[in-house]
Amino acid sequence: MNKIQILDKEFGILLEQDQINKRTRMIGTQLNVDYENKCPLIIGVLNGSFLFMADLLKEIDVPCEVGFIRVSSYQGVSSSGAVKEIFGLQEDLSGRHVILVEDIVDTGQTLKHILEKIRLKNPASVQVCSLLFKPAALLEPIEELAYIGFEIPNEFVVGYGLDYNGLGRNLCAIYRALNP
Repeated sequence: MNKIQILDKEFGILLEQDQINKRTRMIGTQLNVDYENKCPLIIGVLNGSFLFMADLLKEIDVPCEVGFIRVSSYQGVSSSGAVKEIFGLQEDLSGRHVILVEDIVDTGQTLKHILEKIRLKNPASVQVCSLLFKPAALLEPIEELAYIGFEIPNEFVVGYGLDYNGLGRNLCAIYRALNP
């Protein structure tokens, strides 16, 4: 399936399921090395990260704990990063090694806000693992962005957890908008 239609947009394949699986396996292997003899807390940012995180966890052999957070942002036309609230963030992160799992990092504004809240809880370390990264959209560097699946152009994408108006999260591959 090279082209799909979701609502008023047509999408073409960007990353096949096999490519995503191979890269996820490689990231899992690296996490196993980097967190050997540690018990990281792996926190997924909902909704977009759920498929990537589930597949990533299957590749992680080191003992770990899992949690999820959900970010409530102001509604807008673009990625403003105006975060209202973070739901589900554990109270005690003191001394913990935290791995924040994202589906995509574009402007980085929402991620910066999440990282500020996490740092206030005094973790031993915080690293970000993102399936996708749009370097051209990033407004300022994020030092914690340590694990990246794929760098992609600044295009609208859908599938494998990412949605277009709530649709397309269940697709096994990632597609780019052909008619943005």
